[in-house]
Amino acid sequence: MKKTYKIEVDCANCANLMEDAARKTKGVLSATVNFMTQKMIVEFKDGNEAAGVMKEVRKACKKVEPDCEIEI
Repeated sequence: MKKTYKIEVDCANCANLMEDAARKTKGVLSATVNFMTQKMIVEFKDGNEAAGVMKEVRKACKKVEPDCEIEI
């Protein structure tokens, strides 16, 4: 399952770091962050609940960019 989330990120480098952090999160199959559109597309592994995985993605992204926002 793929879902798109609205994000707030300050720079392209931070977007790349957030993308890497999201990809490493358990339950995420793939993740793409587009700085220009301020969107994150996440594909979840089968059998994982999107809301629970996204809480972990948000935590991982906050470690990279503490003031980022992801609308879940």
